[in-house]
Amino acid sequence: MPLSNLAAIDAAHHIHPFSDMKALNAKGTRIITRGEGSHIYDSAGKKYLDGFAGLWCVNVGYGRQEITEAVNRQMNELAYYNAFFGTSTPSATLLAEKIAGHTDGHLNHVFFTNSGSEATDTWLRIARVYWQAKGRPEKTVVIARRNGYHGSTVAGAALGGMKHMHEQAGAGVPGIVHIGQPYWYAEGGELSPEEFGLKAAKELEDKIAEIGADKIAAFVGEPIQGAGGVIIPPETYWPEIDRICKENDILLVADEVICGFGRLGEWFGHQHFGVKPDLAPVAKGLSSGYLPIGAVLIADRVADVLINEVGDFFHGFTYSGHPVSAAAALENLRIIEDEKLVERVRDDIGPYFGKAWKSLEDHDLVGQAENVGLMGGLQMAADKMTRQRFGKADDLGSYVRNVCLDNGLVLRATGDRMLASPPLVITEEEVDFMVKVTRIGLDAAWKVRQDYV
Repeated sequence: MPLSNLAAIDAAHHIHPFSDMKALNAKGTRIITRGEGSHIYDSAGKKYLDGFAGLWCVNVGYGRQEITEAVNRQMNELAYYNAFFGTSTPSATLLAEKIAGHTDGHLNHVFFTNSGSEATDTWLRIARVYWQAKGRPEKTVVIARRNGYHGSTVAGAALGGMKHMHEQAGAGVPGIVHIGQPYWYAEGGELSPEEFGLKAAKELEDKIAEIGADKIAAFVGEPIQGAGGVIIPPETYWPEIDRICKENDILLVADEVICGFGRLGEWFGHQHFGVKPDLAPVAKGLSSGYLPIGAVLIADRVADVLINEVGDFFHGFTYSGHPVSAAAALENLRIIEDEKLVERVRDDIGPYFGKAWKSLEDHDLVGQAENVGLMGGLQMAADKMTRQRFGKADDLGSYVRNVCLDNGLVLRATGDRMLASPPLVITEEEVDFMVKVTRIGLDAAWKVRQDYV
């Protein structure tokens, strides 16, 4: 099939996620045909630096033959078997051990899923079953955050605080409430970041007082909000959240789907912020996107109840712990370990990226450029002195993203924030290219900024 025909076939048959299909079909789909290192190539042969690692996930880069070979070996030995009825497979069993080995000794149990969204559904059920088994079935409410993202299943969309998702399909799951996000630049007013971090955390305490701790099962938050715009909380925020949950006997859930497996310079995002969650959904970097796989990491106090008090846990998926996906994930984690990619992000390329990314703050359009490890957010501002935002924020971000794409760089836009999340193997020269092209996008937007006020 000629590659030139694929866009037409795509328009005729393929419904894309999170897309306006009428607009996409009119414009035409960009067909990506191969990847190597930190780059992808389209059907016309154009090369792009993937500054977003697919969807936050291709941590070890594209084209790793070691993973291909591991998958091929597993396919030839055992292409599939399930984890039901008292069975397992070597790759799933060893993967559970490998993941637990990087969790500071308190998340020692793993329940496998096929995606981050499924992991969200799974931890929600675990949390409620846990409290039932503890003789407190009234503890069902989950507190999440506005502008948080926890997937697009019914439960994931309900837990997420994305207004447009709720408007389109409703809340979906009862017993879920939302508090504010720790977004200092947009919502901090005259408070210092440290003061605002405490204020944002106090919203959780106030909501607990309103509902009653005896009714609340869990609080969930991403260590750094991803799809919401790479919202990096003030350093005072997470320790206070941790204190509030512990004092009120509420499970703390750290959504590690984006932050896990080295992106922040630690194996998991909660380690960067110094907290210990009770549950932690993971996916994406677990296999670097080579095959679908996710999981929920479970702290000992929760696992002990599931194992010793619940009996049958009526939850699971046909492909939970799929042996081929697990083999891909095992090899991916071996690469991260052997190439010391977590340490590289923490000590080497992460600081280099941070300095280069921060240099964009001298641009007249940029109010703030911040990062942790290889996860960066760049806030555009109509007025840098007052932190005034753009009225047509979504259009402005899309404009900058498209200029960057035309110049060979993939970034993401959330409103008037540009988001970066490159592979952990990115080089210094490639970081320099990212910043150079991002500046080209900002320069172009500066010239037409009045169209977006």
